[in-house]
Amino acid sequence: MGKRVFLIVLDSVGVGEMPDAAEFGDEGSNTVKAAATSGFLDMPNMKKLGFFNIKGIDDMYDDIPEAPLYAAGRCAEKSKGKDTTTGHWEIAGLISTKPMPTFPDGFPDEFMEAFSKRVGRKLLCNKPYSGTDVIRDYGREHVETGALICYTSADSVFQIAAHESVVPVETLYDYCRIAREMLTGDLAVGRVIARPFEGEWPYTRTPRRHDFSVEPPKDTMLDILKKKGYDVLSVGKIIDIFAEKGITEYVRTVSNEDGINRTIENAGKDFNGLSFTNLVDYDMLYGHRNDPEGYAKALTYFDQRLPELLEKLRDDDVLMITADHGCDPVTPSTDHSREYIPIVVYGRNLKKGVNLGTRTGFSDIGATILDIFGVNEGIAGESFLKEITE
Repeated sequence: MGKRVFLIVLDSVGVGEMPDAAEFGDEGSNTVKAAATSGFLDMPNMKKLGFFNIKGIDDMYDDIPEAPLYAAGRCAEKSKGKDTTTGHWEIAGLISTKPMPTFPDGFPDEFMEAFSKRVGRKLLCNKPYSGTDVIRDYGREHVETGALICYTSADSVFQIAAHESVVPVETLYDYCRIAREMLTGDLAVGRVIARPFEGEWPYTRTPRRHDFSVEPPKDTMLDILKKKGYDVLSVGKIIDIFAEKGITEYVRTVSNEDGINRTIENAGKDFNGLSFTNLVDYDMLYGHRNDPEGYAKALTYFDQRLPELLEKLRDDDVLMITADHGCDPVTPSTDHSREYIPIVVYGRNLKKGVNLGTRTGFSDIGATILDIFGVNEGIAGESFLKEITE
């Protein structure tokens, strides 16, 4: 039997503002505490593991254990950004010293004209917009004319929305591939995102979203593991975030429930390497829509399912639960927030009661995982393996 690590990213589940949060307009953000204001947050299993021992959320309850069951702490972000791609890349050992470009005034006319010619369709919008509002405001014109709805956000993204009856999903994906090819240099956004929708006005987005990420500029934890002969199993949009690099097996998912199910399925498999999961609903459905109740209920659901995963883990397996940024659902902003991310570690053969404190980079997670496999080379980060094993 192989050595196995399970890494789960609870997308956007930040645990409090970083010291430089004000520079990003995120002063006062704390995603977990914000979700708790709804009154629907109930996470007894994560509490037992040490989630609420983490600084920033350690004052939320009176009945937290004195120490984590195995290990818990938080990580600061070294990279210049607060987006999904930057966060995941840093977890995997790649520090982004330059922020990915954003387009608060829309994309340059030259690019939009060239893209329109390439796809043979007119374009609508070209400005920052909420994903649900943009299909409400431009959806009818799109359905009538076939013009693509192109928009962005505060993140480094170029998004294309289209009704599935007007633009088949695979065609929309092809349009996104064209945009991905064209968006280079100063226009090299982190992600091009297909945003299909369906039904009658005001329309409903479908789960067939697809992300096309810029390719990491150098090898990450995933590439190193794959080159050393280890399995790298992607669950959810991990394969998209890393532009399909360093992955040996993948499954895309349509919801957190689907992602949790697939991760539990991986725990029942014989593999030798890493199972890497992204659960996106916290961010996509609740954080960006300022819905603390939905956010809290989604976290509660994860907690309810967690024992199923723990039961399937072998004695020498390691489980790490973390995030990639924040997305506080009660601030006026609907965008990501510059926050510390949690790190909760579980493993029956690990040392108990370890306070990992505040790590200086997300990359400590990737460095530790590579250390577990004995192949820690060429990435940023300081391994905490000795802290959890000795």
